[in-house]
Amino acid sequence: MRFITPPKFSKFKYFPCLIFILLCSLSTGILAQQTDNPSEKRIDFRLHEKGKVYINWGYNISWYNDSDIHFSGQGHDFVLYNVVAHDRPSKLSLDYIKPTTWSIPQFNFRFGYFVSDKYSISIGWDHMKYVADDYQTVKMYGYLDPSLVSDTLMQTNMGKLNAKYSSSGLYNQVDVEMTPDDFIHYEHTDGLNYASIDIERYIELWQCSKYDRFGITLVTGAGAGLIIPRTDAHLFGSGENHFWNVAGWGSSLKIGLQINLTKLIYLQSDFKYGYLQMSNVHTSTHKDIDKATQHIVFYENYWLIGFRF
Repeated sequence: MRFITPPKFSKFKYFPCLIFILLCSLSTGILAQQTDNPSEKRIDFRLHEKGKVYINWGYNISWYNDSDIHFSGQGHDFVLYNVVAHDRPSKLSLDYIKPTTWSIPQFNFRFGYFVSDKYSISIGWDHMKYVADDYQTVKMYGYLDPSLVSDTLMQTNMGKLNAKYSSSGLYNQVDVEMTPDDFIHYEHTDGLNYASIDIERYIELWQCSKYDRFGITLVTGAGAGLIIPRTDAHLFGSGENHFWNVAGWGSSLKIGLQINLTKLIYLQSDFKYGYLQMSNVHTSTHKDIDKATQHIVFYENYWLIGFRF
């Protein structure tokens, strides 16, 4: 039996997160002092009020840090380092508004309840897409042993990879190409789904004195939840577009601007920073044996239309 040293995942760049938290904290503290000042002119109508509920819908684009992916299962245990991936937004078309196709693009949905005039709690679904670039060259560490594989196609392609890169089957920071047909194709395109519970704070930046239903609000928040991807993965030729499964958990921070158009309708754009830890990603048709572990740092920008009542 062969043993492999547990993979050391890349050190994520936390600097953007620290700047993000600092920005949220300073904005909240300074603006809270301004909006809570009793000497300010009183506006009877409030855009956010305890007991109200809201619902919003929109679409996103996302970016990902390079990620290490650990594959394990029958006859293999290896890590691919610094894998590059991108999102896959749909082109502008009627798919965004057709009832039969509106959920195909990268969408966001959220439902919330105002527990006070300034705070809400919500549940939501971020449907992002994650596609590892085919044919990229990455470092590989681990081993491949075709003799331990029962799947004929996987055994054949694993042997070809060893013949090409390492006759011993041992890989120690070896450069390999991620060829989709005989090695690895890996994407979460149906999608990289993040179901979260968020707590949000609202700070009114400006409210029109002549038409008090119109205003601009700063929205900050934090959330945590489950990752429920539908992974399209093929490992050594074996794979499929797997069914949705709970693959791990995530947490996130967000900041955005809300433009209130009427008492009921608003537009909103947020920027979200998040961390996802997945430990149960399906990689081949042998779901009970072959799996992958992955950590992802993501950045997401989305635009929403919402209704508050």
